[in-house]
Amino acid sequence: MSQQLSTNDTLALAALRETDRDRYLACLLSPVEKRGALAALYAFNAEIARIRDLVREPLPGEVRLQYWRDLLAGAGHGSTEANPIAAALLQAVEQHRLPVAALQAMVDARIFDLYDDPVETTAMLEGYAGETAAALIQLASLVLDPAASPSCADIAGHAGVAQAIAGALLLMPGHRARGQLFLPLQILSAVGLDRDGFLAGSDRERISAAIEAFAGLGLDHLRKARSGGRLPRSLVAAYLPVALAEPVLLAARSAGAGIFERDIRPAQWRRQLRMMRAAYAVRF
Repeated sequence: MSQQLSTNDTLALAALRETDRDRYLACLLSPVEKRGALAALYAFNAEIARIRDLVREPLPGEVRLQYWRDLLAGAGHGSTEANPIAAALLQAVEQHRLPVAALQAMVDARIFDLYDDPVETTAMLEGYAGETAAALIQLASLVLDPAASPSCADIAGHAGVAQAIAGALLLMPGHRARGQLFLPLQILSAVGLDRDGFLAGSDRERISAAIEAFAGLGLDHLRKARSGGRLPRSLVAAYLPVALAEPVLLAARSAGAGIFERDIRPAQWRRQLRMMRAAYAVRF
């Protein structure tokens, strides 16, 4: 496999294996000639998504994000020297004519991760998901089949929201521990909670209701994505990580506040099997 990838693509794929095992497997299930560009996109996404976990204060995080802005803008201090992921990303942008503005919007959206500001409404959450998870699906689709990608934009939008909510539920125990919350205040208000009450964790009944509603929102977007029409086979690889959202959303809806005490992420072998089945069934 490595013989068919550039050195930078190979290094990006190796980095992805450590930072996002699920999308790493999705790369391996994609067409060989597309793996390098997909690995570059996914490794870039993993890098900007984990910045909050690597810094103690927002300012160093903003500096890291600025590096990627400079890189995409062609500024000298966004150099690819000693950064194979950056080099692979620029190569993917050039080879597949990827829209730089979408990548820049992904970087800008991650500023929100650095702070503990609340998500006010479900619309605000959907906007964030649109610029992150959904945009990544659309960019991967452009790599896989640029002609078919535009017709599936709505599917990608709903799939991205479902995936983002599943991810937020998986990370919720860690987010809560550091005072961060992606569950919209709109949902909390509907069940009689506010942000401080949710983070305090004492009202288990209302917290469970909020988590159930949040997971239900994700399931609704997943349903809309699936009902948006059959995906072209050429684009299925871009949606393989989305296949992992449903078990998480269902488990969270059932567990409620219990997600703070137990891991609802399916075992690695189950995730791998689910993606493989999705790949062969041409569905997510």
